[in-house]
Amino acid sequence: MRHVVVVAPYFGGTMLRFLVDMAELDVKLGVVTHEPAEHMPRALARASHYRVDNSLDAGQLTRAVRAFQKEWGRVDRLIGYLEQLQVPLGDVRDACGIAGVTGAVARNFRDKNRMKDVLREAGLPVARQALVTGAEDARRFIERVGYPIVIKPLDGAGAKATFRVSSEGDLYRALHQLLPSPANPVQAEEFVTGQEHTFETVFIDGKPVWSSSTDYLPGPLAVLENPWMQYCVLLPRETRPHVEAFRATNHRALTALGLQTGLSHMEWFRRPDGGVTIGEVGARPPGVNIMDMNGLVHGADMWKAWAELQTFDRWTVPSTRVRAAGCAFLRAQGSGSTVRGVVNQEAVEKQLGKRIVRARWPQVGQARSAHYEGDGYVVVADDTTDGVMDALEQLVRTLRVVA
Repeated sequence: MRHVVVVAPYFGGTMLRFLVDMAELDVKLGVVTHEPAEHMPRALARASHYRVDNSLDAGQLTRAVRAFQKEWGRVDRLIGYLEQLQVPLGDVRDACGIAGVTGAVARNFRDKNRMKDVLREAGLPVARQALVTGAEDARRFIERVGYPIVIKPLDGAGAKATFRVSSEGDLYRALHQLLPSPANPVQAEEFVTGQEHTFETVFIDGKPVWSSSTDYLPGPLAVLENPWMQYCVLLPRETRPHVEAFRATNHRALTALGLQTGLSHMEWFRRPDGGVTIGEVGARPPGVNIMDMNGLVHGADMWKAWAELQTFDRWTVPSTRVRAAGCAFLRAQGSGSTVRGVVNQEAVEKQLGKRIVRARWPQVGQARSAHYEGDGYVVVADDTTDGVMDALEQLVRTLRVVA
């Protein structure tokens, strides 16, 4: 029986679902959390509990893991899927002698400037970039590559606090928001245009055993910059030629970054000239409902599969897709700060019928979201990619969330 510790800052949503999947495996389970013991869900009744005040503090996590090592005799795996946990988890694995992604490898994935340096040194296609500690650094980079550029945090995720800079005015707005300094450097990159995709890959012992790819419709940055745009993600049933052509580049990148065993999430661009550019890579499960969509098209419980991968170094999800899936994120329109209503929801539900497999409809009175994932979502599936595209188009054209 494997002895596994999971870092789960708070219970609920996807986190609780993953913990339940972990508890169903043949493991001795420990949970490190911000929640008190009395808040442990019933499904985790057999799991051990350790409370910390800050799960991003590697020192606190190390004390928690060592407490489990003392009680159990050993800890075989230390797991957590949140992006911001990856570096402290790597450091704790190093300190406590636990197999898995090390602190150095976690930094390759988490630090965007370091990531691009590693990939460029490996001869892989990445955007030109620079570390920015102030206005002069940014100006020098712009002199070298020209406008537009992108400025973002070194450890950002999900396009959060990402700015397209097309003028001096844009530059100063970004600098005032991010406040770069020698103690707080940020990342500047040349702006890459093209169709944006993801590439999810499972490695076991340094070898690829499974992969999938989605389309962003449109890219997250364009959605953030244009409040009227609705954001969709498409997972086709078939593997397209440009995705197949990118596979070797994806595998070379993961090898260069040091991934041995795990599920990765890469964002990449297919440029108008047919070339490709790697955007960012995470050594963790993807967001934007890509896990659920893969579960639908591959006929598997993806979170349980990831739990088994992290615990036992095995992957049982079929490679063949039996259908296509997509997700439309519903973004409120208007100048208000709260949701006033959802127009045409009943009509869309009637039109799409069984193609809707999961939805979180916006609720009247909820606060409006500034994130590109918006105020709710609808996941659809169909036997064909065209059927899913039709459903996404109907959702985007017919539904209107009013702020």
